[in-house]
Amino acid sequence: MDSPQLQIAVDVGSTRHRVAVATADGQLLSEFDMQHDAVGFGHFFDCIEAHQRRTGASVVVAMEGYNGWARPLDREVLARGWKLFNVNNLKLARFKEIFPGPAKSDSIDARKILELMQLAGSLRLAKAALQSVAPVAAANDKLKRFTRRRRVLVEERSRVLARLYADLQAVSPGLLEITGKIENRWFLNLLTCREDLRKLASLRSAGMLAIRGVGKVYAAKIRAWQKNARFSSEAEWVSPMIQADARRVLALQQDIEALNELISRESTDSQIATRIDSIPGFGCTCSAELAGEIGTLDRFATEASLALYLGMAVLDEHSGKQQGVRRARNVNVRAKAAMMVAVARHIEQVPASRRYYEKKRAEGKTHNQAVRALGRHLVRVIWSMIRNDRDYQLR
Repeated sequence: MDSPQLQIAVDVGSTRHRVAVATADGQLLSEFDMQHDAVGFGHFFDCIEAHQRRTGASVVVAMEGYNGWARPLDREVLARGWKLFNVNNLKLARFKEIFPGPAKSDSIDARKILELMQLAGSLRLAKAALQSVAPVAAANDKLKRFTRRRRVLVEERSRVLARLYADLQAVSPGLLEITGKIENRWFLNLLTCREDLRKLASLRSAGMLAIRGVGKVYAAKIRAWQKNARFSSEAEWVSPMIQADARRVLALQQDIEALNELISRESTDSQIATRIDSIPGFGCTCSAELAGEIGTLDRFATEASLALYLGMAVLDEHSGKQQGVRRARNVNVRAKAAMMVAVARHIEQVPASRRYYEKKRAEGKTHNQAVRALGRHLVRVIWSMIRNDRDYQLR
């Protein structure tokens, strides 16, 4: 006979959550709002523990937005040893379309989550909407935060560099010709070495060599530019913007390098990261990002589920005589981006993978389709490597 179960549904908001408590047979025990703060969390756990003592039931919690607005409530639930489910918002919306409610409110949404939990044993749609949340190793948790932060900083750096390039082209186009890449540190140091960009035209050799990263070769390039240096009329007010952006890029590069060190150090404690890193082309950053986003294989029933999550598989879509596929919607976009980069590098380093890629291209696949096709095979390899605790080996 199954043990009694206490089912908790949490409709997550940005500052306040709606909670509904019921028994497994659908009897509603209580409903309340909780603030997203220490007092609200204390009230939540006191209430649930009181029901647990009274009923002697095990606790199962389902909430929207695992690892999103629900933090750190979701982690505290897991820390108490309670079973936690993440409610898939897309499938919850489909469930509401099939079984519509009288209106839309936080209270109704919480009760709909309770319905999902009660029907999970008999209705496939309800079961699919509830994704079990397994405890994740601390190292993978850290890698997730570090790599997500790194990706945000890298994207910001790209935006600032694009803006800096456009402003330099408008103010002093010849200045860009002395560097191969605008993000070169010595060039950014040059842009910020004087309070006014126009003063670079009169910079002496001693001043050039005093700039960090500038040696005789770069000093000669700067002197060559100075002979024909020109600045537009808007240099007076755009110059401070250019220098502010250059300082921002330097700061971002420093922060990214610091994160790279943290990621490299933490990756040694992650079984998933170390195994994936042994695959040629994947590298420390992509391996760490994948380890952080995957977290644990216990989240996935099969390697096919992992492939869908990583964006390396498509769904069959057949109707009558029409044969086709469509992209899965429940894809982790960060993990997919890391896989696409890593697989593309892998192709360059492994001849067998290069041949497979070229075969797919010959079949009429686009570059991205061929990369994903190879990525689908590599997901099987990754699954086996992690399950069997083995490194990648070339045949």
